[in-house]
Amino acid sequence: MGTIGKPPSIPPLIETDSIKDVSKKVTGYWVLAATILGASMAYIDGTAVNVALPALQEQLDATIVDMQWVIEAYALFLASLILVGGALGDRYGRRLVYGIGITLFAASSILCGLSENVDQLIYFRAVQGIGGAMMIPGSLAIITVFFDESERGKAIGTWSAFSAITTAIGPVLGGWLIEEVSWRWIFFINIPIAIVVLVILFFRVPESKGELAKCKIDYLGGVLATIGLGGIVYGFIESAALGFADPLVFGSLAVGVASLVAFIIVENRVEAPMMPLKLFRSTTFSGANLVTFLMYAPFGGTLFFLPFVMIQIYDYTAIEAGASFLPIIILLFLFSRWSGGLVDKYGAKLPLVFGNIIQAVGYVLFALLGGGGSYFLTFFPGMFVLGLGLALSVAPLTAAVMNAVPNSFSGTASGINNAVSRVSGLVAIAILGIVMLILFSSGMDAGMHLHSIPQEVQEAFKGEYINLANAETPIGIASDLEEKLKNLVDLSYVSSFNILMYIAAGLSLLSALVAWIMIRDKKGIG
Repeated sequence: MGTIGKPPSIPPLIETDSIKDVSKKVTGYWVLAATILGASMAYIDGTAVNVALPALQEQLDATIVDMQWVIEAYALFLASLILVGGALGDRYGRRLVYGIGITLFAASSILCGLSENVDQLIYFRAVQGIGGAMMIPGSLAIITVFFDESERGKAIGTWSAFSAITTAIGPVLGGWLIEEVSWRWIFFINIPIAIVVLVILFFRVPESKGELAKCKIDYLGGVLATIGLGGIVYGFIESAALGFADPLVFGSLAVGVASLVAFIIVENRVEAPMMPLKLFRSTTFSGANLVTFLMYAPFGGTLFFLPFVMIQIYDYTAIEAGASFLPIIILLFLFSRWSGGLVDKYGAKLPLVFGNIIQAVGYVLFALLGGGGSYFLTFFPGMFVLGLGLALSVAPLTAAVMNAVPNSFSGTASGINNAVSRVSGLVAIAILGIVMLILFSSGMDAGMHLHSIPQEVQEAFKGEYINLANAETPIGIASDLEEKLKNLVDLSYVSSFNILMYIAAGLSLLSALVAWIMIRDKKGIG
């Protein structure tokens, strides 16, 4: 009979490389889920509101300037404080600041949905912008820190694909909600998304900070950036009604410019600037941000004005106008991850050059084909080509920005780039709004003179120019005269919009040129 000895010792469980890889991969999925869903709230909301503007203008008895402010109030605080948001994440924890931003964004979404008039909506949209400023840079910074350089291109490509998709799906969702439920649900829909993100975020996503975690926040820079952008945007928007000679407009622009100059001076002197100027010593970082400005300006302007054309001129329903963006959604979904992978192998320059050239062709198609006919023979070609160009450009542009800086500045770099994209939208809507009003007014004046509209009717109708395509004809005029005025409104608005599309095409071509000259690839061609 044998003796009973000690059981054989069991070696301690060692976490092998394969186990680590699996664990990291699983965590990576949670990181992508939390960052994509969180950013999607801001992107869906940003574009869903655009397709709601005609309905908001009518239901809230608002002017086109009010509608500009519904967009600009959100974009203004988002753009001016997004640098602070990125810096806060680098210092206090990216996950923490990201979560706070999501919470604030969700709470302000409820207030937006409960607004009783356009003034309340504008105020609560500003609060929403503050939440977005804390949320958006954190999403990309968390990805950049978690994924190493060999995987970062595809990860950013995935994030860019879904972010771009949610940007484009916003009009579709917004149109359906307006037609079937209420415009208020454009904001209420953020609540369940926010709850899911917060659960994933604090249970599955690791915390991270940057090398400047112990430095003071550049609050003075944040204040100056906000005043600077606010002054300039306010001046441009109000100039449409008051004129540049008005003391309020001129003073606002002067204060805005002076504040931005002071902002640059402060950023060059403080210990931990929210916008470290040394990052711009990188030609690629500077070039990528300039490409961002030139690429997103025409896209932002198009997203603002196109729904008015489709709904108020060509009688699309809100659902139809929103669904018209589906080609962009599908192409972004199919090709953004692929184009992000191109960066890992070949670099970002060529995708950005060709992507922006293709976008320019898309804008020209909008101008040439018009909308008086079947969707597939009018708006669809422009949507398809523009979507193809965006799918080729969005992920490489984001990757170029993030790869140009050290990981410790990922939140700050993301904040800067997002600020640039938002500022471009602010500037585009403000300036193109002025251009549109000038062109529309000129077209109406020429048209009324050509059709011999009575002088008293002309004078009465000029006060409606500020409402553009929603201009109402004077009460009590003859039906044939009323029909002439309505036709002139449609013709003037469409011709003005077409000119804006040629301007958009020119900006896209300039963006391609900047990419060719300034983007320096570490890999591949460039």
